[in-house]
Amino acid sequence: MRILLIEDDTVLGAAVRDQIAGDRQSVDWVTRLDTAADALYGASYDLVLLDLMLPDGRGIPFLKALRARGDVTPVIILTALDQITDRIAGLNAGADDYMIKPFDLAELSARIGSVARRYAGNPNPIITHGPLAVDLAARSVHRDGRPVQLTAREWALFETFLQRPGQLLSKAQLEDKLYTFGSEVESNTIEAHVSRLRKKLGSDVIETVRGLGYRLGAA
Repeated sequence: MRILLIEDDTVLGAAVRDQIAGDRQSVDWVTRLDTAADALYGASYDLVLLDLMLPDGRGIPFLKALRARGDVTPVIILTALDQITDRIAGLNAGADDYMIKPFDLAELSARIGSVARRYAGNPNPIITHGPLAVDLAARSVHRDGRPVQLTAREWALFETFLQRPGQLLSKAQLEDKLYTFGSEVESNTIEAHVSRLRKKLGSDVIETVRGLGYRLGAA
C-alpha cells in the first residue's frame, strides 16, 4: 500500500513515516498542501494522512476540493483540533477517520488497516486464497498452516494483488504502488519480486499476461 503523509511537524512526521515503513508500507511525506496536490496528481495513492494546519493553508478546504473533483482516495485526518465541531467538519468534508494528536502509533497502524480493508471491500482481516491464509491486520501469511516470511516489498506487492482480485495490473502500476518518489527502480524489479512470491507462495499465485501485466491467480 502506498500512503501520502501530509504533516509539517518534523518530529511527528518522522515518527509516522517510520511507523508506516515498519508496517511494510510505502510512504511519501510532504509538509505543504501545494506539494501534496502535486503528489496526488502525479501518483496513485491508497491512503492519505492529512494534518489540518499546514504552512500554506487548512486541510479541510483541501479535502473538500479533493472530493469535489471525484477523488475517492481514503483520508485519515491527524490533528490537534479536538473539538466535536472540528471532528464533524472533517468527517463531513469527506474524511474516513479522525485521529487527535497525540495518538498511539500502533493505533494509527490499526486504523490505516481498517480503512484500507473497508475500501478493498473486505472488512475481515483474514483472507483465504487456496492454501494461503492471509492476515491483513498482522501482515502475515501461512501456507498449508506454515508461516511464510515475506520481505516488505514482497508483502506490499502481494497485498496489492489481494486488494484487486482478478484485476490486471501493469508493471508501471505495480512499481507506482511499491516505490516512493526518488527511488531508483531497476527494469526487472517487479519480475524479480513476482518470481520470489511464486517460490514462497506457489507457482500459480500470480498469473502473467504477456505484454500486459500480472493478476492474482485463481484460488
